Amino acid sequence: MHPRLFLDVFTTEARRQMAYRADFWIGAIGGLIAGIGIPYFLWKSVFDARAMGGESVTIGGLGFEEIIAYYVTVALAASIVHGPDLLTNASTDIYEGSLTRYLVYPTHYLPFKYAQHLGLMLPNFLQVVLFGCLFLTLLTVPESLSLNLVSLLRAALSVALANLLYFLLCFVIQLVSFWADNVWSLLVLFRWVAAHLGGFMLPLALYPAWAQELLPLTPFPSLYAIPVGTLLGTVSPAEWARSAGVALAWCVVLVGVIRLVWARGSLKYTGVGI
Repeated sequence: MHPRLFLDVFTTEARRQMAYRADFWIGAIGGLIAGIGIPYFLWKSVFDARAMGGESVTIGGLGFEEIIAYYVTVALAASIVHGPDLLTNASTDIYEGSLTRYLVYPTHYLPFKYAQHLGLMLPNFLQVVLFGCLFLTLLTVPESLSLNLVSLLRAALSVALANLLYFLLCFVIQLVSFWADNVWSLLVLFRWVAAHLGGFMLPLALYPAWAQELLPLTPFPSLYAIPVGTLLGTVSPAEWARSAGVALAWCVVLVGVIRLVWARGSLKYTGVGI
């Protein structure tokens, strides 16, 4: 795809996403409050109960401040990682027959859709910068947090790679629409699995030892746990490099799967008009 066309699609989608500003900010603030408020009061009750019982005030090596910092960071990072909710555009194009017009475009469908995806995600990036600065001034910063140019660059690369990986995983599922009328339930299942195995619902440090050994071989920790851990200083440079290699390998595999499924599925596709 030509870079100029990619940029035009990107900017068009970003402007369209910001057309309804009030709805955009209300949804963003409400989602952030729910995503942070519920874990805050839940974990506060857990730590208070352990303190009253005379037990250790750390869980999985994490104190209350570290866990809250984790949930704040993962809530902010997730809005960039998965961008628009559930990413159902491709499946809708296939089901409604509007895929036909993309077949006559002078570019490939996959990069075109990724440009749209990034454009829709750009306002989320602005939210993350704003809310991130706000939380840095309001919350207690863990001692492990080391904000320097190198750590920020590694975290930014991890988030960008996680965004691409999440998009490709969802795109593969959406291509099932060549054979099925509705893949929404599959996307919901995928998001549930990714949230639990990727470290969105719980820090992976709280998982059993055998799970912590197997999960790094899957794409899921690269979606949430690695970007957040990189920013919070709990992921070493060597671990970051290994996870980046695993994520890149999964991206290559997924692109190959997409090419194969597209070649088979497009033979099944029928659409009317453009």
